[in-house]
Amino acid sequence: MTVSSVLVVGGGIAGVSTAAELRKQGYVGELTLLTVDPFPYDRPPLSKEYLAGAKDLGSIALQAAGWYAEQRIDLVAPALVESLDPAAGTVVLMGGRQLSADRIVLATGGNSRWPDFERVVGERLDFPPAGEGIPISTTGIHTLRSAEDADALQHVLLARARLLVVGAGLIGAEVASTARKLGCEVVLVDPADPPIAVAVGTRVAAWLHSLHAVHGVETVTATVEKLESTRVGVVAHIAGEVEPRTFDAVLLAVGMGPDTALAKAAGLEVDNGVLVDDHQVTSHPNVLAVGDCARRRGRRRAEHWEAALHDGQRAATTILGVDAGAETAPWFWTDRYDLHVEVVGEMHDPDSEHENVVRGALGEPPFSVFTLRGERVIGAVAVDDPNAVRAARRMIDRGVDVRASDLADPQTDLRKLLRGSR
Repeated sequence: MTVSSVLVVGGGIAGVSTAAELRKQGYVGELTLLTVDPFPYDRPPLSKEYLAGAKDLGSIALQAAGWYAEQRIDLVAPALVESLDPAAGTVVLMGGRQLSADRIVLATGGNSRWPDFERVVGERLDFPPAGEGIPISTTGIHTLRSAEDADALQHVLLARARLLVVGAGLIGAEVASTARKLGCEVVLVDPADPPIAVAVGTRVAAWLHSLHAVHGVETVTATVEKLESTRVGVVAHIAGEVEPRTFDAVLLAVGMGPDTALAKAAGLEVDNGVLVDDHQVTSHPNVLAVGDCARRRGRRRAEHWEAALHDGQRAATTILGVDAGAETAPWFWTDRYDLHVEVVGEMHDPDSEHENVVRGALGEPPFSVFTLRGERVIGAVAVDDPNAVRAARRMIDRGVDVRASDLADPQTDLRKLLRGSR
């Protein structure tokens, strides 16, 4: 069947990359992009430059304003989809407008998760369950998934404001860094010691976490048991502490849940994400899913920017029936305290199968750490050392054999190792 119309629901990087790749691959049919936002914009700056006020919303747009018209993409914004009928190939927008297409791509993203602590606002137990995000800035308790969320948080990040960040993962650490630059007093709470060890390895994770104290952030290894919104601020009950503490604002940064409400109501198969095959096709052949809302069968759900980008590109090639090309090792980045951290592949702590190799001096940027399984690189993390990550990614993708001693030597040209020369 020739596909003559495609409808993309969601204006994040996954949705926009789907539309962009369709046109790049020569698709000439109707193409509609729906977004709940004023226009599609990039999410990573929300915890950094945008939150700090260094960039405005227009400067983080995913595409220039005229790009959609140039690409003959009908951008409908803001638009909220109320229902989806996969068999009919239709969606209904709030207000009753109905749109139809031969293929529908869900790129609905995710919502901020809520911790399991007792949620109290005054005397009302009215916080939403996990995965259901709502604007809650009036309570002093914030999440960060949208520019609107960032605007609300930015409003309270004044000099000497007391901020509690619950969760020291990527977003929590980035916001803590941004808030300190703005002069806030920051407390960062997480039960993991150290946080993000599974992503970067224990030694690098411990060093990254130690940077908070260096920059004046108090870190607490614990859980938050209860939050209470009062007239004088948000009262936090932290496990192990006798007296509660009062903050001007609290950020909940404990991860996100996939936004599967539309898919579930439409009868699509859902399990910690809209389930898709290796071509991004859902349980109904007319519907594909990409980005944070999707999970490939038999795999963990990916939540990083580049993974969403590649999902969109793969969905486009599926719709057009062309080769998607070989997949590359997963990669992501984060920034904190003016340091740029990149991670590729899978990091493991040293054990009977894995070896860690430090290039440079750990804790003295620039440096990098490689995980080897035998003589094969399977992962790397680099701080202010992007060339090392680029080389590591090629080593992983090509299955290049290397010696640990060569990787460890800063004088060794990594490009030489890629050519297989020792």
